Amino acid sequence: MICTRYLRAALLPALFCSACNVAPKYVRPAALPPAAFPAGFKELKANDQWKFAEPGDAALRGKWWEIFGDAKLNELEEKISVDNQNVKQAEAQFLAARASIDQQHAGYFPAITSSPSASRNQGSGVLTSAANNRQSSSMTLSSGATWEADVWGRIHTAVEGATANAQVVAANLENVRLSLQGTLAADYFTIASIDMQIALLRDTVEGYQKYLTLTINRFNGGVAAKSDIALAQTQLSTTQAQLTDLGVARAQFEHAIAVLTGQAPAGFSLPPLKIAAPPPPIPLAVPSKLLERRPDVAAAERQIALQNANLGLAKIAFYPTVTLSGSAGLQASGLQNLFTWPAHIWSVGPGISETLFDFGRRDAALELSMANYDASVATYRQTVLTAFQNVEDDLAALRVLAEEATQVAEAVAAAEQSLSLITERYKAGTNSYLDVINTQTIALNNERTAVTVLQRRMTASVALVQALGGGWDASALPTYDQLRSHEMADPKNTHEVAQPGTNQAAPPAGDKPVSATPAADAPPVASKQGQGSLLHRLAHAL
Repeated sequence: MICTRYLRAALLPALFCSACNVAPKYVRPAALPPAAFPAGFKELKANDQWKFAEPGDAALRGKWWEIFGDAKLNELEEKISVDNQNVKQAEAQFLAARASIDQQHAGYFPAITSSPSASRNQGSGVLTSAANNRQSSSMTLSSGATWEADVWGRIHTAVEGATANAQVVAANLENVRLSLQGTLAADYFTIASIDMQIALLRDTVEGYQKYLTLTINRFNGGVAAKSDIALAQTQLSTTQAQLTDLGVARAQFEHAIAVLTGQAPAGFSLPPLKIAAPPPPIPLAVPSKLLERRPDVAAAERQIALQNANLGLAKIAFYPTVTLSGSAGLQASGLQNLFTWPAHIWSVGPGISETLFDFGRRDAALELSMANYDASVATYRQTVLTAFQNVEDDLAALRVLAEEATQVAEAVAAAEQSLSLITERYKAGTNSYLDVINTQTIALNNERTAVTVLQRRMTASVALVQALGGGWDASALPTYDQLRSHEMADPKNTHEVAQPGTNQAAPPAGDKPVSATPAADAPPVASKQGQGSLLHRLAHAL
């Protein structure tokens, strides 16, 4: 009877725990004030060069790097999620955050303990009479349980906070992947640019060697000054030095790609690479969709949910803790009596604990939580603004570089014509060799600039893909049920956490994406591999 009374007294508050949750309900804050939220991207309105994407390009896919159509790049990118150590570190952090949910969820259940014991005692003959001075035995076999009634929602709020934290880590994991994938692609195109310049300079060195031979022959024939030979030799040696110097940058970028793919640089090498074409069309969407596709924005928003839970825990700390404790077992003086009915023992009873005075400790903790919440909101909004800036920057870069590519192509063509004319005039004796040297320098610089501009367009394209989230979507974040599943607890499946889907549906009508590549794109003028530089061709003609 007494036991039943105690149970009712302890369980009654728990029946109203859902109604007594004093933690603030999480409401996602506005990313920006309505008046400040852009309806579109400035760079799309500032010019009319952008075309709508084709239906097949309606959205970026999970393996976004495949849009560049480079098999070697595809092979390297696949290694990021499998072998990169930074990704493995982020995956381990996710597993730790997921385990924290289980740890908090265990608070819903009682903690059960067991404490068996056995003892034999000898009384003191000095302190007791001879009749009481004898040995005695005691054996106890008992178990106990302690359970906290979630009256104010402390356990529920702690689980919510742990879930939000796991989602933050999951979004950060995807952000690490995206960052490393983008870095690898940028390094890859930089190496390709270096290789194209190496091929260009090799052709140029061969051409300068033939010019030097021509000048020596003219000097021997008495139609050229000895200073022309010195100029030709200087031009040749300078270009050879430039060619040699490119080896440093190529080696460093190759080593960087090796580490990105989880390999030691000593056992990794790349064949000569080439950028085959300008960047492909990249589908865009309206700014409101951008917030769902950036993992860093998703992480910042989930961080607010985490701080909201921490704020709730700081408020719940002002309320008493209600617990129910009980124990049951057997106790006797010997094993032969231990399992008899008279040997059984039990106890049960509720408990309430409340801090009466902490000299402002809980007040300070509440103020700290409120400040952290406000800081998370500001961080979220700044992340949103930065996301818009990234897209605008990369759109501007692609637009300007496309115009520059056209201008550099015209400059290369003009330099080719000028060098042809100057060479003929030098052979006719109407121009000095210094004029040839100057024209050669201009032509080579223009050709190298064309290669550099093409490489910058490719890296700007990669940066735009990163700014758009790489085909990721916030729906890829694991839910509470998924986080609690056994499959997600398996480290073998961690590489699939928060991965973007590969079969995303096309956006609805009225939200049609546009391509981040100009409609009238400049032709790929930078690559001269396979046909030789202008100087190389002219030298053979001599």
